[in-house]
Amino acid sequence: MSLLISFIALIIWYYTRPQPPSVDVATIETGNVEATVVNTRAGTVKSCQRSNLTPASGGQIAKIWIKEGERVQKGQILLELWNEDLKAQRELAQRQLITSQERRRETCILAENARREALRTQQLVEQGFVSSQRADDVNANARSRHASCDAAIADIQRAEAQIHVAQAGLDRTIIIAPFSGVVAHISGELGEFTTPSPPGIPTPPTIDLIDDTCLYVTAPMDEVDAPKINAGQNARITLDAMPNRIFSGKIRRIAPYVTEIEKQARTVDIEVDFLTIPTDALLVGYSADVEVILERKENVLRIPTQAVRQNNKVWVINSDHRLFEQSIETGLSNWSFTEIRSGLKEGDKVMISFDQDTLKPGTIVQPKLD
Repeated sequence: MSLLISFIALIIWYYTRPQPPSVDVATIETGNVEATVVNTRAGTVKSCQRSNLTPASGGQIAKIWIKEGERVQKGQILLELWNEDLKAQRELAQRQLITSQERRRETCILAENARREALRTQQLVEQGFVSSQRADDVNANARSRHASCDAAIADIQRAEAQIHVAQAGLDRTIIIAPFSGVVAHISGELGEFTTPSPPGIPTPPTIDLIDDTCLYVTAPMDEVDAPKINAGQNARITLDAMPNRIFSGKIRRIAPYVTEIEKQARTVDIEVDFLTIPTDALLVGYSADVEVILERKENVLRIPTQAVRQNNKVWVINSDHRLFEQSIETGLSNWSFTEIRSGLKEGDKVMISFDQDTLKPGTIVQPKLD
């Protein structure tokens, strides 16, 4: 009878005994480890070329040759102000140029004829057929005709300059695309008046033109991390609008000053080029994050960073599922992995969950199954 009671008590104890705590486990393996830094606040996708275009002179909008969202080519006329008076002035200058050219032709022909007459008269003087007074009169006439020819040439130059002046006035009423791109916004309608921004008083641009074939990201980096960053380093770009994609980039510029904004950490802006511009819709103004790769090691022994405790110690699980504490020497580290220089070997199992306050060396644990 006592034996039966003992057996029953043993069974009850076996099924009611405390179970080993369940813990997350990672296996030590080789892989790549990087040292990286990330931006402190959201960065922004920007265009290499973006112009807020406004006519150089004010006036009434007469023609809008494009629409928002339309792609334009460099040198294409985008908008014109009313400029009929300036066109009339240019036409008048062109007609004056034609008149001056005809006058030059007439006066220079007469000048050439007077020069020849002066040569013939000089020959007659030498032969004694005409007086020297006659020769002086002919020479004076030739010089006068030559001066008239020079004046006609100068008048042509003046007329050409007048055309340039009239054309410059016209150009001030026309917006021409300085580069190929897409029209982001048009501020103004036909018949409305537009004026350039007075000094110190910003006004909305008439046309916002963006070159979306060349994009980059600008991002603020903490001033503590800034000395580690150099132009040419590789980086990874992620966008809130495309959370499942990572774009490769390269640092092209680091600001030569620290940005100081009230109630915010001091930062240094960096510019990162996309190595390959995405072919789908990547919009200027998207928020972006940049992870700069400071250093990279390949095929090194690594451990999940969350498994490393204070003073570079880890919980190692032996073949009997017992814990023991191990000190390690670490190298490169990031949020995901840390390089192991010594203290562990490939295949070792370490605990990565520390929510069990009662754990101590020798404790039996139950690794969670993947």
